Amino acid sequence: MRKLFVLIAAVAFLVAFTAPAFAAEWSFYGSARLLTEWNQLSGAANQDSNNSDLDLTWDMQGNSRLGANVKAGDITGAVELGLPNGDASVRLIWGEYDFGGWKLGIGQHYSPVNFFISNQIGGGDTDMLPFGGVYSGRNPMLRFRMGNLDIALVEPDKDAYNDTGDCIIDTDVILPRLEARYGLNMGAFYLEFGGGVQTYDVVGTKPNGNEGDDADIMSYLGYVGAKFNAGPFYFGANAYMGQNTGDMTLNFGRQAADEAVILCKKDGERPDVKDTDTYGLLGVVAFTASDMLRFEGGIGYLNADNNEYDDDDETMAYYVQATINIAKGIFLVPEVGYIDLDNNSDGDSQGSISYYGAKWQINF
Repeated sequence: MRKLFVLIAAVAFLVAFTAPAFAAEWSFYGSARLLTEWNQLSGAANQDSNNSDLDLTWDMQGNSRLGANVKAGDITGAVELGLPNGDASVRLIWGEYDFGGWKLGIGQHYSPVNFFISNQIGGGDTDMLPFGGVYSGRNPMLRFRMGNLDIALVEPDKDAYNDTGDCIIDTDVILPRLEARYGLNMGAFYLEFGGGVQTYDVVGTKPNGNEGDDADIMSYLGYVGAKFNAGPFYFGANAYMGQNTGDMTLNFGRQAADEAVILCKKDGERPDVKDTDTYGLLGVVAFTASDMLRFEGGIGYLNADNNEYDDDDETMAYYVQATINIAKGIFLVPEVGYIDLDNNSDGDSQGSISYYGAKWQINF
């Protein structure tokens, strides 16, 4: 809580100090989100195939937030703090300069490979991202924006590799991750293409403990996404394919073993990298019945395959929900969902998770 007070005081001081000098326009906002949800774990998901377990979550969501948008001439900016249970964390710290025909952004924000089409709340506004969605998270980066095209040099994710033999002692990163996307607005229809690529080396160890040879982990991902709004009807879908996608993105609880597999060589030879192929599919439909009520449902599928796996690692999930607007800025989202964890890469059943509950949210 002390860190929260310090951060709020720092933001307040910054506003007081910069406003007279730059005539900056600050607009503050906040969002408090409470998840009340019951999870029923069955089969291996409960570590006991003969029983199921019911657990309650009654807690502040991790994406509860306090933030501000800033504008000062050709510069725009954003600061956003996550406030789960009062423990502050930085979600966004961002500045962007408009040069006329293009914009340069510096700081931490959502990098280009993010495509949000679902409002699933299960687990705390997960938006079906672990089950076939496109997500690389909020990352430190340099972003160049020209019209509908975004190109970014992003902090690489170098800690997700699957070291099966505990032989990797270092990672060597030379280049940032490259991400890009292009969007087409066609009235009620929106189409987006994007992707990313990243490479780094993992350094093995010799029998005497010294550094041995290194091996390259190459990751890439490409996706297409679409949204369609026609009156009260909404449709969204995305599909992506990639290699070693877990090594290049924030995994966000993705329910598949989508990292490269590293086979260690204890005699000091180069580690053997086995690439994992992954694809994900997600579809969402919604209907707005009135200003007070909206219905939504979605289904997602994720598959990861590697020659070292005994079986494809698969997951399927689906949900239905209603958004009930209680008053301006406050709403309730009851939801029911099911997650079939299917088999893991060893061919063993992972069981399933059924959940039902609601999110309570007030924006201010």
